[in-house]
Amino acid sequence: MQRRRLGQLEVSALGLGCLSFTPMYGDREPDPASALATLRRAPALGIDLLDTSDAYGKGRNEEIVGRALKAGRARYVVASKFGNLRLADGSAAENGRPEYVAQACDASLRRLGIETIDLYYLHRVDPAVPIEDTVGAMARLVAQGKVRHLGLSEAGPDTIRRAHAVHPIAALQTEYSLWTRDVEAEILPTCRALGIGFVAYSPLGRGFLTGTITSAAALAPSDRRRRMPRFQDANLAHNAALVRALQTLAAAEGATPAQLALAWLLSRGDDIVPIAGTSRVERLEENAAAARLQPSAATLQALERVFTPNAAAGARNDPAMLARLGR
Repeated sequence: MQRRRLGQLEVSALGLGCLSFTPMYGDREPDPASALATLRRAPALGIDLLDTSDAYGKGRNEEIVGRALKAGRARYVVASKFGNLRLADGSAAENGRPEYVAQACDASLRRLGIETIDLYYLHRVDPAVPIEDTVGAMARLVAQGKVRHLGLSEAGPDTIRRAHAVHPIAALQTEYSLWTRDVEAEILPTCRALGIGFVAYSPLGRGFLTGTITSAAALAPSDRRRRMPRFQDANLAHNAALVRALQTLAAAEGATPAQLALAWLLSRGDDIVPIAGTSRVERLEENAAAARLQPSAATLQALERVFTPNAAAGARNDPAMLARLGR
């Protein structure tokens, strides 16, 4: 598989998002054996970047990743995140306080069972703490050998510039896909001007771009996508028409919709690394094949006509979550 750079960190062109190893959108408990099989299959497919967080499964996600690392740490580039908290009442909060940075990193290292995290992200920017203070504490982790490279997730342009002035930021991680192209206006140009790589999460539109979600009724009652405007009522019907066009174009390329969606992202620049999440080997293999797909110029042009930056109906997340993004 092609290699790409996130700042000075070299990784596979496609990464593996590990969020689905623990309950993601509903209450269903994923099969840990399937997750481990997926982790172990990844290096053989050329995928070495693993993306987890202490927020996923309240730390259990990192523990599952850690089980795979025991069998061969050198085969993986490990990315984790901190600072995105779920409180006892179900609400969310951020913590970017310098003293917490060190505590969170030590806890993640224990769960992962490793001595160094290759790429350590601030998961959500804490509006109560100057970004210089948070990144300064993260930089101390680099000096201590606990972290190799630093990243930010869902940060705004000014925050990115201020953080990068304190310590080089290797990667920004933000949602980016055919139906979520907000980053193209300011975020991507800012990253490129500073030499920061871009990690695209939810590159398959939280599963919608695979063509397997045809109605909100198909989602479990507890599935949080039901609260996202794009999965509701008339918005979903409008967006389903976009996916039907994607399916037609993918069939003409001899690919699945997921593969074409990933190939489109890969075509946007060699500084972009999509992290498609799955806990199933067959889906990992399908996604990995996208790195070999070379869509025709006509297909890419057709995708641009269908998936214009404002083509999707509805906001990408619920209002409470949107208020926490892009700070």
